[in-house]
Amino acid sequence: MSMPSLTLLLRCSSLLAVLLSVSAARELVAAGPALTLLWPDGAPGAVGTDENDKPGVRIYLPPKEKATGAAVVICPGGGYGILATDHEGHQIARWFNSQGVAGFVLQYRHAPKYRHPTPLADAQRAIRLVRAESEKFGISPRRIGIMGFSAGGHLASTAATHFDAGNTAANDPIERVSCRPDFAILCYPVISMTESFGHTGSKRNLLGDNPEAGLVESLSNEKQVTKDTPPTFLFHTGDDSGVPVENSLAFYAALRRAGVPAELHVYQVGPHGVGLAFADPELYGWKDRLAAWIRTNGWLAESSRLAVTGTVTLEGKPLRWGMIALVPEQPTLPLAWAMISNGKYSIPANRGPGQGVHRVEVFHLGSVEPRPTLEDVVKFEHPTAVTLRGESQVVDLSLSNK
Repeated sequence: MSMPSLTLLLRCSSLLAVLLSVSAARELVAAGPALTLLWPDGAPGAVGTDENDKPGVRIYLPPKEKATGAAVVICPGGGYGILATDHEGHQIARWFNSQGVAGFVLQYRHAPKYRHPTPLADAQRAIRLVRAESEKFGISPRRIGIMGFSAGGHLASTAATHFDAGNTAANDPIERVSCRPDFAILCYPVISMTESFGHTGSKRNLLGDNPEAGLVESLSNEKQVTKDTPPTFLFHTGDDSGVPVENSLAFYAALRRAGVPAELHVYQVGPHGVGLAFADPELYGWKDRLAAWIRTNGWLAESSRLAVTGTVTLEGKPLRWGMIALVPEQPTLPLAWAMISNGKYSIPANRGPGQGVHRVEVFHLGSVEPRPTLEDVVKFEHPTAVTLRGESQVVDLSLSNK
């Protein structure tokens, strides 16, 4: 063998060793924290003792100085046949940690060994575990959400529509607490088991080849939404041919009919299974919309919200048309705002600010007279911050152009 060939062989061998080392490192990272079993003494209905017979959570806790007390149980997708645990699990949990939110990546049982109701039992148990042991984890038992991707989104939507208050007579303290999530996050989810836009593979893996019609109906979650379904965030792409966007549209419409607060983002471009969507700057922004939604709904802070009403005058006259924003000094509190009409505004408690100090911003939106106008938006910042306390408060403002 000539020297150039030998050199090339050695370089290729070295490169292979590096690639293998990188691959091994990635596998180690993908494994994440150690698995915390949902049932340490064995899961009910287990048909074996392999790793896949042992449902559990891998726990990601944010740094104490950043922790908000909120938590999310994360259900990876995989058509109820595998678990896409890395890009729809560990990566998501690490992102939540950057927001001060604890992440619990769920390892739930699935086909071919397990069908309904086993995955749901695992998800419900995970919510109960996080709530029952919330003090140990440093989280609030009132700010625990569930999140799911694709078929994991079906599981999360099932947990959000099929829940109970717990069994107070149970010997197991975990079983005594509620499995209702406080909020739900559904990412390109499978929702329907009855409509043509559902995902046949997930349905087959979850329910078998010939499921009873009543069971199929009960797990078509767009038909199971009630007023008690928790507030929900959804994101999907119009390009998704694996799980069509009609799944999210149907669930959102059901939430609207039931009067449940909800937010839906549909992006024009993007295939199924994008996870955080690092390659697309626009689609990658879905996580920022989610972060804003979580904050807006008050799940990042242990603070009750209050109603605020008041008047706004400009140069002594009622401000005809504008907006007011109460910007909290504490960044985890929700920002609250309202329209101003003829000098008056009102923010109800369910959309109101949290308790604390707020900066006040007013935006004069110009004339509403039925004639052409050259007026533009003018921003006013009130020189004095306001401290909000109690159940309701009146904040009157007098502004000047000087």
